[in-house]
Amino acid sequence: MSDTGGDDADKNGKTAGSARQLFGHKGGAKPWDAPRTPPPPPPAESKDTSSAPYPRDATYTPRPSAEEKPAASSEAKAELESQLGPLDDEGELTKLHPNYKLLMRVGAIIVALVIIGGAAVLELALSQEIDFPTGIILGPAVLVALFIAIRIPLARYNARGYQISRDRLRVVRGILFRSDTVVPFGRVQHIDVDQGPIERALDIATLTLHTAGSHNASVRLPGLGHALAVEMRETIRAHIKRETL
Repeated sequence: MSDTGGDDADKNGKTAGSARQLFGHKGGAKPWDAPRTPPPPPPAESKDTSSAPYPRDATYTPRPSAEEKPAASSEAKAELESQLGPLDDEGELTKLHPNYKLLMRVGAIIVALVIIGGAAVLELALSQEIDFPTGIILGPAVLVALFIAIRIPLARYNARGYQISRDRLRVVRGILFRSDTVVPFGRVQHIDVDQGPIERALDIATLTLHTAGSHNASVRLPGLGHALAVEMRETIRAHIKRETL
């Protein structure tokens, strides 16, 4: 009986194995299906973010405000402090930067070349029409051009200057028509420091004060060193801020 039972068990096991091959297992897989393998585990996240375009823990430094911006050089501060004093109509004016004389000379040379060129063209046109003496127009034009290029820049430079105190700025300019303007800082609405390409190359700037009112609403002070112009602007702004508090 035991042998028969063992044979029956073997037969039943073989039959069950054949059935599993033919009809699959209890999970429902078919014998012709590819064996199912579990998906691979996800790769572990690397903590090295050196190559990431946007690091997770990025820190951003805020822009400094106008009060936190670096001020002008100590030389400009010392120069401005030495100029601050009471205004005196008979006092000596502070001269502009020496490079401003060169800037005015460049402009005068351009005007002189235009005068010489126009005189040469006019004389050539007249000589072709009539018997016109050579040099009767070009000669005086050259003399005028030389006077403009040599003397006028020096005279304009010597006629310009300024005085600055704790609460106002005096600007003097003009050769034939003299202009003497005093601007109280309390009337100033905003201030500009401008530089053209030639001024940038010469390291000079123009300080412009925009005031309330229609008469002399904008007062320009050209020919300042750039660092000094920035320091003057900050000094005037500080005075305005104190007045408005």
